[in-house]
Amino acid sequence: MGLEKKLESQASARKVRSVAEAMDLQRAMTPPGAPLHDRTYTEISTVEEIAGILTISSGAASAFVTQSRQVCAMPPLMDALSAGSLSWQQARIFTDETECLDHAAAAALVEHFLDPDAPNPARGCPASELVPARLRAKVRGWRERHHPESIEKRHRKGVADRRVEFTPDRDGMAWIAAYLPADQALAIWNDLTATARSLQGPNEPRTLTQLRPDILTHRLLTYRGAIAPGPTGTGDVSGEAPEDMIGLATVVGSDEPATDLGISDHPGSHGNRAPAEPDPTAPGTLESTPKPALDTDAAKVPTPRADVLVTVPFFALLGLTDEPAVLDGYGPIPASMARQLLSEGAESFRRVLLDPSDGTPLEIGRTSYRLTKAMRKALHLRDGKCAFPGCSNNALDNEIDHLKAWQHGGTTGISNLAQVCPKHHRLKHNSGWEPTPAAKDEPPGWTSPTGQHYQAEQPDREPPQWPPGILPLENSAPETSPTKSCGSKISASETSPAHTSALEGLLLQLLSG
Repeated sequence: MGLEKKLESQASARKVRSVAEAMDLQRAMTPPGAPLHDRTYTEISTVEEIAGILTISSGAASAFVTQSRQVCAMPPLMDALSAGSLSWQQARIFTDETECLDHAAAAALVEHFLDPDAPNPARGCPASELVPARLRAKVRGWRERHHPESIEKRHRKGVADRRVEFTPDRDGMAWIAAYLPADQALAIWNDLTATARSLQGPNEPRTLTQLRPDILTHRLLTYRGAIAPGPTGTGDVSGEAPEDMIGLATVVGSDEPATDLGISDHPGSHGNRAPAEPDPTAPGTLESTPKPALDTDAAKVPTPRADVLVTVPFFALLGLTDEPAVLDGYGPIPASMARQLLSEGAESFRRVLLDPSDGTPLEIGRTSYRLTKAMRKALHLRDGKCAFPGCSNNALDNEIDHLKAWQHGGTTGISNLAQVCPKHHRLKHNSGWEPTPAAKDEPPGWTSPTGQHYQAEQPDREPPQWPPGILPLENSAPETSPTKSCGSKISASETSPAHTSALEGLLLQLLSG
């Protein structure tokens, strides 16, 4: 299978090169002085013939032509595909994430992940050994940090494009998708997950996957309030809907819910019960439970019911730089979003401060001194997700496991622990998959029952950005020190005591807060 995968990649490289050459040849055969009308339809004709040869639609052929040109324009990407070390699915991730970048920015992104001689090559697991979902997360994270346009500006554009979409599907089913700011979307997801977990039990036949849509449907279809524009443009919630508004879950004039999903209106009153006919007099049923009070602000979204790490660079938290923060379970977010999450007292969001000199985690809140909690948070930072190859399960749903079992002499130390999801935790204890030793700053790799070794995937952290006019601390590592405008590195001796003292004062003030 490994050989077949390599041959498939090489075949994809040949097809990509042929498509690009066909377009270049057609362009070369078009007279230089040909009218725009002729050049346009000549290109369309070539795309249509490629579609016919490959037996794909015109739209798919046009997209493939664009992707082929992008791959051929980036030699490290084309070389990796031709050598069989990168699959076409992995190569498409690079074309997707560089689509709106200029050539210099796109080339820098590709070199970071594929060129070992690049000035700042990617650390951790090689791109060729990452499953597509994990590769996309890493590539997107680097793109967000190095995009020529500020993430704050791009986020404002994204917020303006927020929307909800409805897509019919087979078998009497349909999809509802919402395009939302990341903090709101993650809060909704974590709140649904926490509520679903509280409903699970021996008498609850529904799975976690089934409970989430049931809870969401119940909350939306039993909501009676109407949202109208307020004087400041925000939503004001009134207790009564307009007369001409038809309720989503009801027929006009009826107060009965469309269906009983087995979910109480009050999060604190969740109980586990079999899917039998509901008793109208029993507590916890939809018929007898009072309707919840309406929120005073429709724009407020419930915060997650579990700790969510917000990793934020020191200067970004102070508002001195616009460097992205990282939201656990999502990825890079604007610094303004991180500051808002942490300043509004949302207890579910746990601040992780990065050292301004080298980007290492500096502290994880000051709410508990218990070793078990500290070690758990340290593992969340070190691993970032389930440590098993290719798994994207984030810290919220993972379990802490001894790599070397306690009964076999294993210790409860950070180097002998890893966070794994329930599925891969069970797999480890019921199969021949074996983790390799971990380290304080590196998660374990894994060896399969057939002897194949899979490297550990690590976060690709970088030193935080420094605001203009502030020099680095004296303990900055030479290889990570910022550069002057002329390109020479700043030495530790050039750091003024005044700057160092001011930064130390800011740091102490931030840690104490």
